[in-house]
Amino acid sequence: MKELFSIFNINLTREQIEKFNEFALILEENNKIFNLTSIKEGKETLIKHFLDSSIGVDIFKHNSTIIEIGSGGGFPSVPLMILRDDLKFTLVEATEKKCKYLEKVKLSLGLNCKIINERAEVLGKNDLYRHLFDYSTARAVARLNVLCEYCLPFLKVGGSFIAYKGESNEEVSEAENAIKILGGKLDYVKKYTLPEGCGNRSIIKIDKINLTPVVYPRGNGKERKKPL
Repeated sequence: MKELFSIFNINLTREQIEKFNEFALILEENNKIFNLTSIKEGKETLIKHFLDSSIGVDIFKHNSTIIEIGSGGGFPSVPLMILRDDLKFTLVEATEKKCKYLEKVKLSLGLNCKIINERAEVLGKNDLYRHLFDYSTARAVARLNVLCEYCLPFLKVGGSFIAYKGESNEEVSEAENAIKILGGKLDYVKKYTLPEGCGNRSIIKIDKINLTPVVYPRGNGKERKKPL
């Protein structure tokens, strides 16, 4: 594990390795019940989930507040929290049984996070969460134009949406209109290749430069049916 992470200049402590190992056990046990990931082989999980989630670790400023949309198995949030105990996460997951799994992970690893069982398009209309966070993030949830409508409303002006993606050129072009309408501006796309033939990936950073208009997110599935 240590050698794989060091490829991306991430130096793991013994405590962090122990937490990743414990997380792997919890994920494996609960995947049989909750269908959290289709990846079941240990090395593949390590690279495609743990390492991939960790590559964005240095993006987030110290003591940042971060909301993750569609937390599912806990990626990228759990690896990021293992590496950065200063980050304050709010995990949003629409499926109740997955929230119960995330609560197990939180308790077992002693993570600094809040878990909310709600749909992003509902919570994004709530003034207690809207325009509140330094960062929003999502991984393997939807196409980028859809994700922008879910994630940008939660950001304060000056915040950033960090999207974990695979090959992203088409999605970035497709999302240009959504980014503009929702108050965002594309900052950069960081492309990288996972080791051992595990594929090409990218991290997309979209900065929040204006408040999101009050009509967004639209809700009732319109984000997916008719993307901006």
